[in-house]
Amino acid sequence: MSSQILQYNEYVTLIGGGNVSQTDFDWSISRAPGLLAADGGADRAISLGRVPDAAIGDFDSISPQARAALPADAQYHIAEQDSTDFDKCLRVAQAPLFVGLGFLGPRSDHQLAALTTLARNPDKRIILVNETDVVFLCPPVLRITLPVGCRFSLFPFSAAQGESQGLQWPIGGIRFSPDTRVGTSNRTDAPNVMLRISSGRMLVILPRSAADDVITALAGDARAQ
Repeated sequence: MSSQILQYNEYVTLIGGGNVSQTDFDWSISRAPGLLAADGGADRAISLGRVPDAAIGDFDSISPQARAALPADAQYHIAEQDSTDFDKCLRVAQAPLFVGLGFLGPRSDHQLAALTTLARNPDKRIILVNETDVVFLCPPVLRITLPVGCRFSLFPFSAAQGESQGLQWPIGGIRFSPDTRVGTSNRTDAPNVMLRISSGRMLVILPRSAADDVITALAGDARAQ
């Protein structure tokens, strides 16, 4: 295993072992040209036409053929079983923003683990994308431009509160919690949406068509830090 921390100045596509279409892969690479694979995601990347810059994980699912395609110093074998391969990737790599493919399904346990990883990494800008959704952890203040009537779902990963502008059902005064109150199927009633999360961890779930808008919004948030 290489001991080097992977540092990127560009956005990075992070690919897992779940289903990834060629369309989504090409879209992501055009926006996030760095490419890292979580374990068996290396096989997925190669099948889609590109050898990843590195593979990271416990290597319980990467094939011998994929390992043979990667230089030894591009293989980050982390044997411990207390974290997911997605967690391990974020531990090894630093980038302004990650676009994650192949982490949302088809297994519910893997998807929940990926969402937990989002919630426990508030210092990183990460979006997860599949054929229907884009999911990300809301920064303390989110400003995003979306079509009026766009689905705008919120799911708390802890007790959470905040305020909003541009949503049909404002969230001010609501005490969110994963076991009591969530915010699915809200929608925008103005093009400019503002969300301010004053406490807790809140995931935002938008339609796949909003992925470019999310990248723009999170890039702006990162510059404001």
